[in-house]
Amino acid sequence: MESFKRPQQAIGLIDGYDPLDPFAPIGVRSRATVEPPDSLALGPLKKIYLIWMVGASCDGCTVAVSGGTHPRVEHLLAGIIPGLPRVELVHTVVSTESGAEWTHNLFMAERGELDAPYVITWEGSIMDESISGDGYWMGLGEDPATGRQITSLEWLDRLSPGAAAVIAIGTCATWGGIPASKGNVTNAMGMMDYLGKDYRSSFGVPVVNIPGCAPIGDNYLETAAAVCLFLNGLAPLPEFDELGRPAWLFGETVHRHCPRAGYYEEGVFAEEYGDKECLVELGCWGPVVQCNIAERGQVDGHGGCMQMGGICIGCTMPGFPDKFSPIGAIAPGSLISSTTSRAVGGFIRRMRGISRVDKNMTPRWDKDIPTGWSRAKTGPRGSMKTVHKFYSKYQHTHEGHN
Repeated sequence: MESFKRPQQAIGLIDGYDPLDPFAPIGVRSRATVEPPDSLALGPLKKIYLIWMVGASCDGCTVAVSGGTHPRVEHLLAGIIPGLPRVELVHTVVSTESGAEWTHNLFMAERGELDAPYVITWEGSIMDESISGDGYWMGLGEDPATGRQITSLEWLDRLSPGAAAVIAIGTCATWGGIPASKGNVTNAMGMMDYLGKDYRSSFGVPVVNIPGCAPIGDNYLETAAAVCLFLNGLAPLPEFDELGRPAWLFGETVHRHCPRAGYYEEGVFAEEYGDKECLVELGCWGPVVQCNIAERGQVDGHGGCMQMGGICIGCTMPGFPDKFSPIGAIAPGSLISSTTSRAVGGFIRRMRGISRVDKNMTPRWDKDIPTGWSRAKTGPRGSMKTVHKFYSKYQHTHEGHN
């Protein structure tokens, strides 16, 4: 589908840039975009600007989001999803423009010259520029008038008051992450720590947090889409928890949806990587970590830590990495929980085994199973036969009664 058309008439220069130049600032180029007659846009927001900035980052969050599928990034950029505004992306890595043309978008946003609201997404930890000395931790363009280097943090200070929303993506941006671990020299921190609990965007929204190292790309895209649907009056406001996380995505622990959780219940644990059983005894923190990786997967419903045989190291949690170190060591609480699971789960596992044998037989096979695959008698014998008899009688005690 052709998502936009260029106007037929000539367009004059804007801020000295030709709007038809593919390397002009997107804040200028977007003025030359004409919505098609059959546009699927609904609601007051026809487009938004997404300003993506970075601090102490490995760009892993960008990679994660670029692989998202619900919705797809390219569909958001094309503006072809009903009810969602077209996204004009100002990104430090993937934007077509660079240098002065790229930073010109930020100046336009600060001066209120963009023709649509803008959202800030911050990737990476925020480093304390007050202790950077004569240099800086993270630069992001120059002041064209003086040549002075402008830091990422200064841009955040200048743009966050006017942003429609500020979204921290990844554990570094949300809680501080690895760059903020104990002993770091940058005094790195998360977005909430820096902006404070009283921060509200121009739309009245506190900081939104999408943790993960790297985060699940669909978690970010789904949350952003849900908020845009609300702003367009097409859906209720999504629910966020007390830490600004999407409640429907981070309300459950990894363990509750882990494909290996049944082994834990029966007290069976993996002894080495590659085993199929529960990974708690190898250092998995899944029983306490809030994350939806087990049911959602990493990309398009596939992959994820437990599915690929890895332990949960707690990367979505505010205490990561310090409170989950040393990585791979057995959690202190497992001494009680795993021992209890072995004792209780062992008994449950054996009782279920007895029931399984009974349910693997038709009523005709009360003495033996007529199978040629077995090398020995397969029907219940001795005490197990007695248990089956009483179990069956108990199971059917309600029959014939109202």
